[in-house]
Amino acid sequence: MEKETTKKKLLLAVIQSDDYPDTVDDLNRAGFFATILSSTGGFLKKRSMTLMIGVEEPKVQSALDILKQCAGRRKQMTYSNLSMSAGGPNPSIPMMPVQMDVGGVVVFIMDLDDIQKF
Repeated sequence: MEKETTKKKLLLAVIQSDDYPDTVDDLNRAGFFATILSSTGGFLKKRSMTLMIGVEEPKVQSALDILKQCAGRRKQMTYSNLSMSAGGPNPSIPMMPVQMDVGGVVVFIMDLDDIQKF
């Protein structure tokens, strides 16, 4: 039996926990399967998810496109009380819409010798 010569990659994608359900659904629909690990960011200490995705090299860009579309940085409107005095937010000042950057994905791409499924 001849061994396949297609190179394999392991994508470790660290995404925000809010983005993980849609990201995994889109990956699955495209034929990618992920192992999901709960993780915590070291800088902001926020909950995140790490996806382990085994991919043949020609399909890496397709997986990256899905990750970027579903979990990449984007702008989102939120409401904030812009008055931040020493006593905290002032309830008499109305909330104002503020555009913020949300999301973001970090992907580590590693060479694999082999992927086996049993």
